[in-house]
Amino acid sequence: MPAETSPALPFLPFALPEIGEEEIAEVVDALRSGWVTTGPKTRQFEGDFAAFLGDETRGERVHCIAVNSATAGLHLALEALGIGPGDEVITTTHTFTATAEVVRYLGADVKLVDIDPATLNICPKAVEAAITPRTKALMPVHYAGLAADMPALLALARKHGLKVVEDAAHALPTTCEGRLVGTLDSDATVFSFYANKTITTGEGGMLVTRDDALAKRAKLMRLHGMNRDAFDRYTAKVPSWYYEVVAPGFKYNLTDIAAALGIQQLKRAQAFYEQRCRLAAAYDEALAGLPVILPPKGRPGHQHAWHLYVLRLAEGAAIGRDRFIEKLFEQGVGCSVHYIPLHLHRYWRDRYGLKPEMFPHSQHAFERMVSLPLYTRMGIADVERVARAVRVALA
Repeated sequence: MPAETSPALPFLPFALPEIGEEEIAEVVDALRSGWVTTGPKTRQFEGDFAAFLGDETRGERVHCIAVNSATAGLHLALEALGIGPGDEVITTTHTFTATAEVVRYLGADVKLVDIDPATLNICPKAVEAAITPRTKALMPVHYAGLAADMPALLALARKHGLKVVEDAAHALPTTCEGRLVGTLDSDATVFSFYANKTITTGEGGMLVTRDDALAKRAKLMRLHGMNRDAFDRYTAKVPSWYYEVVAPGFKYNLTDIAAALGIQQLKRAQAFYEQRCRLAAAYDEALAGLPVILPPKGRPGHQHAWHLYVLRLAEGAAIGRDRFIEKLFEQGVGCSVHYIPLHLHRYWRDRYGLKPEMFPHSQHAFERMVSLPLYTRMGIADVERVARAVRVALA
């Protein structure tokens, strides 16, 4: 009789959310409540998030404003800070286009700068060299879950009178010098709850600020520029139908269905973080000694959220990045690349006349980087499987 063959292992995707019975029950509760758009669940999620960060920072109230995407939150923050035509905002080329596109929504210009090759985060020296009289704000990105050099960036902002909006899409729960991102000295911080983030609402985000005026403006602009929100009007016990549109706002509110997910996901954020740390440590051990550069680690006091595990092929690797990815997929392992830098995308390249040699560190990293699967539904056996596929691909 022919020898039995082992069934092929199922494909291991790059990312999967972890949704439990508690999340399902919370969503069902929202559906049964009759209130499915922005309402009590959203307000609870905002309050829970403020409590997670610490309701007050340095004696100031933390405002948490739930929105339907981190992109929306970044747009609202810049709009509330008065960014507009003629202004420049500095950010990293090594990010997703959302970080930069919100600047263009407002008619302002983007100034892209290179990264620090050791951390893959925005380089403070490059930021300082890019500042002009038109520069009004900095937008650092906490790449992969590792905090940018916020002490240096905030010092630059103070020196030049600039606003700071942190793109913290990867950064829950990241710390910088022992403080959670979201409690630093920036003007605003924006988190993402997209499907592959460290917690998810499917689509969604949170704008965090201690600036009362910024929070008031962002709340107004979140929902069409109306001076009273629907929840207040529809839950009032007396006639409350009247409202005024006082600005041409946006449609950026988070639904209660999404917020219901967030309420329960936030309760598990610490456990999710601990599992991501275990997986990242297992990767470090399994991949040691291979011709690869392992992800950068934070200094003491810099807690890495491990949203992404980004590997870079070493100079001595016998294979190129693109073929390496193909070989992983051939073995049933999904992966991705974070990111194709903005200077390589047609819109940004052509608008600002960008060339790869202007961003040598980002360009070099991009040509050799791969994001391996890292999500809480994985186990150590999955990490070992990925590591075996890496070894085969590099052989």
